[in-house]
Amino acid sequence: MTSPVDMIIYHNPACGTSRNTLAMIRNAGIEPHVVEYLKTPPSRDMLESLIARAGVGVRPLLREKGTPFAELDLGNPDKNDADLIDAVMEHPILLNRPLVVSPLGVKLCRPSEEVLDLIPAAQRGAFAKEDGEQVIDADGNRVGGA
Repeated sequence: MTSPVDMIIYHNPACGTSRNTLAMIRNAGIEPHVVEYLKTPPSRDMLESLIARAGVGVRPLLREKGTPFAELDLGNPDKNDADLIDAVMEHPILLNRPLVVSPLGVKLCRPSEEVLDLIPAAQRGAFAKEDGEQVIDADGNRVGGA
């Protein structure tokens, strides 16, 4: 029996990458806190903390596809971090997903295999993504370049 692991996933159930990431966390025997960020967006303070802890800045955490990114001119280099965070606060769909928090760090898990670096427990068995791509073999090891 493994000790409990406190993990949080900022999740969008309509996103395949987010679903695959959540499934890999569960495949390690961990039940994370699932925050459907479109229903319950993080506060500004929490968002700023997540960005800082991820260590990648605001721009890499912005989603362009299916969002008002272009209409809001968020690709404009004159937009500063505060402007970008303001936009995410107004339009949570701009936050790319899934963002995962674990004792090992904070990371945008795109592709979903990125979450394996944040899971402190071993995978409990084989895992394949929704599209059939094998990520974990029957012995709980990463497959190929995953």
